[in-house]
Amino acid sequence: MGFRDDFFWGGVTASYQIEGAAYKDGKGLSVWDMFCKQEGRIADGRNGDVACDHYHLYQKDVDLMREIGFNAYRFSISWPRVIPDGYGAVNEKGLDFYDRLLDSLLEAGMTPFVTLFHWDYPYALFRRGGWMNPDSPKWFAEYAAVLAKRLGDRMKYIMTFNEPQCFIGLGYDEAVHAPGIRFPIWDTLLMAHNVLLAHGLAIQVLRAELPESELGWAPTCSAHYPETESPEDIEAARMAFFDIDPERSFWNVTLWNDPIFLGEYPKKIFDLYGEHMPEIKPDDMETISQPLDFLGQNIYNGHAIRSDGKGGYEFVQRKPGYPYTGAKWPVTPKSLYWGPKFLAERYKSPIFITENGVSCPDVVSLDGKVHDPDRIDFLHRYLLELRRAADDGVDIRGYLHWCVTDNFEWAKGFTERFGLIYCDFETQERILKDSAYWFRETIRANGNNL
Repeated sequence: MGFRDDFFWGGVTASYQIEGAAYKDGKGLSVWDMFCKQEGRIADGRNGDVACDHYHLYQKDVDLMREIGFNAYRFSISWPRVIPDGYGAVNEKGLDFYDRLLDSLLEAGMTPFVTLFHWDYPYALFRRGGWMNPDSPKWFAEYAAVLAKRLGDRMKYIMTFNEPQCFIGLGYDEAVHAPGIRFPIWDTLLMAHNVLLAHGLAIQVLRAELPESELGWAPTCSAHYPETESPEDIEAARMAFFDIDPERSFWNVTLWNDPIFLGEYPKKIFDLYGEHMPEIKPDDMETISQPLDFLGQNIYNGHAIRSDGKGGYEFVQRKPGYPYTGAKWPVTPKSLYWGPKFLAERYKSPIFITENGVSCPDVVSLDGKVHDPDRIDFLHRYLLELRRAADDGVDIRGYLHWCVTDNFEWAKGFTERFGLIYCDFETQERILKDSAYWFRETIRANGNNL
């Protein structure tokens, strides 16, 4: 059976990580612009002021993506580039950039997958309370309306948010990402609720303006899998996948997806934090649970789970010498089978893998090429599992690789390389890695060469 004939193969980027031009053509500040100014926040002390200079070199990047054979490209729009203060006056030069990018992608035969928000929150709005402000959902909906009216005729696939687990959990709970200020649980839960309301309001706006567009969003989480395929271990893995760990309250599937797809918060969030939950107004859940056309899921890894013999689950200890990536993330290909399978069962939605990839210690070799056999092996193993999920009837619509070019990897700065394309951040030279050529052949074969 394999992947469907109209399967989408492509790559992913995020605005702050690649665009650069942080202070040009009327762009406003984001929380990441300010976070990077704080000493000790970024691993190598760098910032995204220039990054890959995609703002000026986007055509070169589009040409390289076409050379790889992408039929899809997922990118995010910088909210403060379009609306410098987050609300109010629109920056036409910012919109012009995305106009040019969309036209270039369509001319190259690639379908744009547009993410409205990938973490670069307008600093002006942060100073007004950010996601705690009761007007924050309306600010986001107004931003979505601006994009729909100006760019919507070319935005076939749209995602509202990327990884709320990260920009709320890592930004405000664990404080390792921008803005890097730790808030108490009652404030972070309020932020989460307002993000979900913002998603729902934006979906309403997009549906009204763009009835032909496909709408979704792109959360993430660890995709746990069973140690064996016994019914007991499978049920234990399912349980673990959808559980909420009080040690990492925001790093889970159900706090974010249940309200959207099932119209209610999971019971455990009330068991853990009932007294700290924000006020949920009568129409809130109806707003949040607007019907979506797909679920985008970012999956990198998970953990083997087995039954504890008592109706619960336990984590299986990793063996000595277990494979890890350059970022010290575990290599767990089965996550790309069981993750989509469990999600499809619970939420009854078509699924795109909207991020998956690996950091490797890539270098330019003496022959001028970038040889990355570990990435090829990683992709081969993971895509075999994804094809297995498709074979088993999971409605997988596409695979989008993180990421297109090496970039500014958030708090890790330029110390991690995830790209199919090598980027020299001083000269801005791009080099297709061996994995890019391998991926090109996989695209041409629609995965039948795996």
